[in-house]
Amino acid sequence: MTDDAPELRASDADRERVAEVLQDALAEGRLDMEEFEERLDATYKARTYGELAPLTRDLPVGAVAVPKVDMVKKSGGSDVSWAERIVGGEGSSTWGVAVMSEFQRKGRWTAPKRFDCVAFWGGGTIDLREANFADREIVINCVAIMGGVQVVVPPGVEVVVRGIGIMGSFDHREEGVAGEPGAPRVIVTGFAFWGGVGVERKRTREQRQELREERRQERLARREERRELRESIRDGQYTRHREMLEEHRDARRHTHDPHGRRSARERDED
Repeated sequence: MTDDAPELRASDADRERVAEVLQDALAEGRLDMEEFEERLDATYKARTYGELAPLTRDLPVGAVAVPKVDMVKKSGGSDVSWAERIVGGEGSSTWGVAVMSEFQRKGRWTAPKRFDCVAFWGGGTIDLREANFADREIVINCVAIMGGVQVVVPPGVEVVVRGIGIMGSFDHREEGVAGEPGAPRVIVTGFAFWGGVGVERKRTREQRQELREERRQERLARREERRELRESIRDGQYTRHREMLEEHRDARRHTHDPHGRRSARERDED
């Protein structure tokens, strides 16, 4: 919970949550009045998560008394729906040219209904991962002559490729992937001669970071579940061994003394 950011400053709401947990523990008899008063005083004096965490760690709800601090910055567009990204208008850029050079359209920009580009002995990149869209369906028309154009689309977008390649190629690998409801449709068309037009589907860096963090949290949760399972099995075996020992002693007592009286040696063993 707080081990990742023990020095992060706690809020009044965090302190109130801990105080509520302590009050519940007092009512249930888990803490006596003296312990409750000591911990409550420490709660309101605490300034960081690292100071709050130990106050409820030995209580059943200690793991959630102070919320987990998410240290991963969420991507700005993760909560934006497709409808909000289809903004209409003319688009912020409608063409790109690379003659023995390169061009890029990436980041926050508005892709027009039709974007025309030429790459001659050069290259271009059209990145739609963070872009808005002027229409529900847009066309990217590419002419690549001894050069290349790379089109990058975000997950959820439907892609249709209609280009023609002569001693060149158009990338069709992302075709056939169903789009999400309300997502735009991107049509890639044009002509490639001794060149190529590639299409790839990628997440943004922030989205990849979020995914890595989610997977890390899942691994930690599975590791904790395995640890709890091992402890449960170990505790169960210990309890069973104790029961078997008691049964064995009871059997010995009744064998040597039907009336249940124990010898001095057996009393010493106990």
